[in-house]
Amino acid sequence: QVQLVESGGGLVQPGESLRLSCAASGSIFSIYTMGWYRQAPGNQRDLVATISDSGPTNYADSVKGRFTISRDTAKNMVYLQMDNLKPEDTAVYCCYVEAEIPGPRGTKVDTVTWGQGTQVTVSS
Repeated sequence: QVQLVESGGGLVQPGESLRLSCAASGSIFSIYTMGWYRQAPGNQRDLVATISDSGPTNYADSVKGRFTISRDTAKNMVYLQMDNLKPEDTAVYCCYVEAEIPGPRGTKVDTVTWGQGTQVTVSS
């Protein structure tokens, strides 16, 4: 199994910045895509940003130019730098990892793991 630990959420004022971190651990052969989703109260979970193992990134239109996703492959970590935060960015941010892990009888299986989430609140 893959375990994810997120950190970096908090309360900030509009225009300020936060950096989220997510560390993946466990029996992992390879990590493919890593990313962040967010869910505000009463809303569905929405994509924020993803980054593949080869480097290409994908962002929600609402965060393009303000958020930057990056990863440290050696440490199995993914980061989300959030600049110029807006009140509408308020949500629980969840880390997301697609990985290859040991399966039954010596096989390898692909799995998707979600973190518990970290609260980001943007308010004056």
